[in-house]
Amino acid sequence: MKRPNKYLLLMLLLYAVGAKAQQTIQLSQYMFNGLALNPAYAGYKDDWTINLSSRLQWTGFNGAPKTGTISADGLLNNDKKNVGIGVIATIDKLGPQNTSSFYANYAFRLRLNDEDTKRLSFGLAVGATQYTLDGSQFNATDGGDNSIPTASESKFTPDARLGIYYYAPKVYVGASVFNLLSATNLVADYTTLVRQVRTVYLTAGLLIPLTEYIDLKPSFMIKEDFKGPTNVDLTGYLAFSKSVWIGASYRTGVTTWKNNLKSGLQNLDAVAALAQVYVNNHFRIGYSFDFTVSKLAGYQSGSHELSLSFSLGNKKPRIVSPRYF
Repeated sequence: MKRPNKYLLLMLLLYAVGAKAQQTIQLSQYMFNGLALNPAYAGYKDDWTINLSSRLQWTGFNGAPKTGTISADGLLNNDKKNVGIGVIATIDKLGPQNTSSFYANYAFRLRLNDEDTKRLSFGLAVGATQYTLDGSQFNATDGGDNSIPTASESKFTPDARLGIYYYAPKVYVGASVFNLLSATNLVADYTTLVRQVRTVYLTAGLLIPLTEYIDLKPSFMIKEDFKGPTNVDLTGYLAFSKSVWIGASYRTGVTTWKNNLKSGLQNLDAVAALAQVYVNNHFRIGYSFDFTVSKLAGYQSGSHELSLSFSLGNKKPRIVSPRYF
């Protein structure tokens, strides 16, 4: 297999630097990592839950993206259940660029019916992001190019996120805005560092019973950063006895009111095979493999993503609808 050298990666990074933007992390198993997409998700499962995920993208590609997340969320009060809190930490590495972030999340959850099976949640997250660029990994064509740092440079900036999340027993809809402070005066001028821009997420999913033991779970995620093409993930799972989930996902760019895709590039991105297993009511393990269908297909060997979640059971008996998302 022919592999790209460092100059190809350098071209990709310099294009991103010139655009002063990069989209936020990419996760194929987005519906099982709700806090990574929406602060209003905090407390959704009632029980305190820990989520871990690791993604190796474009394996075999020199300097390919590597992403890791860990989060924990639950209810602050088990009686009214109207306040959810959580924390999430993320590390995202792309070649010589490294982005680390930590956010504290707060969600106010409105009860919408007497049975407490429907809630509307409003979320806020505050935190900080550190951007690091190791200039020693670059090989400049022209000596003395001031646009390429000669050593490691780092910036530490505050940030905030907002979100809204509605759920019922068999449906959820969410919207969120990330990187709210990216364009404000609180953020220093970046001459060489690639920094993330304001990004909007829209998510929704359904649970459709097919038989007594088989359910269909379609969902979608739209990611918009107002710079590149609108990113759309379409996902479908078949659930067997609500314990084993087998599915597939399709990711593509969509031309909306803007069309700023560079000449020669295509919107098609990847298809993914996904599997989730609920070992019991408190432990879930998931895996996905992405098949790239863009022009990068011949230069790498796909993407691997592993996710785990652990729920700490509440000692008090309660009657609530099961959490399927």
